[in-house]
Amino acid sequence: MNTGEGSGEGRVGSSGEGRGAGPGIPRRLSAAEIAALTQGQLVGPADVTVAGVAPIDRAGPDDLSFLASKRYLPYFQQSRAAVVLCKPDLAQESGGPPCRVIVRDPHVALLSVIPVLYPEPTWAAGIHTTAVIGRGAVWDEPVAIGPYVVLGDGVRLGRNVRVGAACVLGSGVQVGDDVQLYPHVVCYSGTIIGNRVILHAGARLGADGFGYIPGGPGKGELPRKVPQIGRCIIGDDVEIGANTTIDRGSVDDTVIGVGTKIDNLVQIGHNCRIGARCLIAGQAGIAGSTHVEDDVFLAGQAGLADHVTIGRGARVTVQGGVIGDIAPGATVSGYPARSHREFLRAQGALYRLAQIVDDLEALVRRKEEPHQ
Repeated sequence: MNTGEGSGEGRVGSSGEGRGAGPGIPRRLSAAEIAALTQGQLVGPADVTVAGVAPIDRAGPDDLSFLASKRYLPYFQQSRAAVVLCKPDLAQESGGPPCRVIVRDPHVALLSVIPVLYPEPTWAAGIHTTAVIGRGAVWDEPVAIGPYVVLGDGVRLGRNVRVGAACVLGSGVQVGDDVQLYPHVVCYSGTIIGNRVILHAGARLGADGFGYIPGGPGKGELPRKVPQIGRCIIGDDVEIGANTTIDRGSVDDTVIGVGTKIDNLVQIGHNCRIGARCLIAGQAGIAGSTHVEDDVFLAGQAGLADHVTIGRGARVTVQGGVIGDIAPGATVSGYPARSHREFLRAQGALYRLAQIVDDLEALVRRKEEPHQ
């Protein structure tokens, strides 16, 4: 374990800047290797090779592509892809590239191929000379701390932590093993980050929540700030998108559960409890003290009021506005959020309303017309 010197100038290590030392060496894959990686069935020549992955309509003779839906058959039949991952019910379609690998789910199969075709960049351990290391900051080698990083007093970093340029970690922040912080991440004091976490550029963790006591009506008193003394705790295997903000707790902690994935531009308020394996899409907003149970999906721009509970496995669709508890497994839509089926019926009725009004107006006009 290494210790910061606390001089304000930063400990000078190797010349590594906490960035990748260059892209991984690209390679080509044969159709036979793709079939082995995906545990698929090869149809066609085994020696055809690819160097990249591309959508079916833009793939060229050096590309692997995929066909997962009949709606893309016209593109498939015109495709120039070298190899195509196909679902079993589409593998016998006429036309299209002759070299095919039959797999149950082409999207899942890609997860085995992409890391081989696009290997992760290597990175060099070391502390950049411009980094500022607080007193008592410690880390387990190897780590990479980039240019203009600031580590506060008592920061603890695990093994294989990469801290990108201009990140700021406040006093006492704890970071687990195999964590990657992209540039300009800020973690306030009281933030605890688990293992294998990815924080994308501009993420802000542990800022004060929005807590104020209003001034008396008509007295001209300023709102009084409620002290925010809780922590922001990020579980293992969490990924947090760019410019997402997660507040610290006020008197409790804000907690993000194991394996949860959070998109860009998401706001999570103080004292929230987000369960394990949740998926939270861009621009979702979660007000304070809300409990999101395990395996919940929140679509883009979903909004959750404070002090509500979203049951396990529930789904809130795009722009859903939740103002009350949602039962486990439910799918809700609209504002106020309600059963997705009920929402669709209501929308259908609304779209028919204009014609109903026209018909009513026509009846009124006929009634008011003088008899001939």
